[in-house]
Amino acid sequence: MYIVLNILMCVLFVILGIVALLVFLFLLVGFFSLFADRNKVYDKESKFYRVLLTYSTAIARVLLRIKIDVKGMDKVPEGRFLLVSNHRSKFDPILTWLVFKKQHIAFISKYSNFKVPIFGRIIRKCCFMGIDRDNPREALKTINQAVKLIENDEVSVGVYPEGTRNYEEGLLPFHNAVFKIAVKAKVPIVILTVKDADKIQHNYPFKRSVVYFDVCGVLPAKRVESMKTADIGKCVENVMMKSLEEG
Repeated sequence: MYIVLNILMCVLFVILGIVALLVFLFLLVGFFSLFADRNKVYDKESKFYRVLLTYSTAIARVLLRIKIDVKGMDKVPEGRFLLVSNHRSKFDPILTWLVFKKQHIAFISKYSNFKVPIFGRIIRKCCFMGIDRDNPREALKTINQAVKLIENDEVSVGVYPEGTRNYEEGLLPFHNAVFKIAVKAKVPIVILTVKDADKIQHNYPFKRSVVYFDVCGVLPAKRVESMKTADIGKCVENVMMKSLEEG
């Protein structure tokens, strides 16, 4: 009985230690987030905030019992690029910037995401950009900002051509204007599909989730430069659909 009580006490202390550590890390991240302006568009990435973003996400992945299965990373080119992907879950960008941690992806996102406590500020310091799709003039400013970041070798840029989360099978119609980023910056387009991230919220906490990433194609910069955005969109859509159907 005495041995059992000792074991239980040790387990309890370990659990309390882990909880205390997580609380400390949360407060630490929250403290540093106060030094970031969620309304400011940054033209230089903070390496410190990128590390903060990456490792806090890695911890969250473990706590949420998420396993990531990746294939095709050998296709990712050296240097900067435009990353395009399908979009089914709010976890898509979070796990994607973790998978592409070496490439430093900055997503173009809706403005409401920058209002998320703590992380809304941190992603700003990592050069994430907001976009107003209902205002073509403002949207063009965001596209030009993305081009500038790539040309200055600050980050690679990630976009969701569907424009919003798709709750059905297949793909929503693309907003082809986002491909102007690759055309203007003269960089390749990396095509990615993400599968089963939408199951995380249903599986947790009783079941582990496996999310599948497939770098299913790359359009070289020279080919992108010679194509119209509508043709790029069709090509990207075909590659994505093939990957999703094979899944």
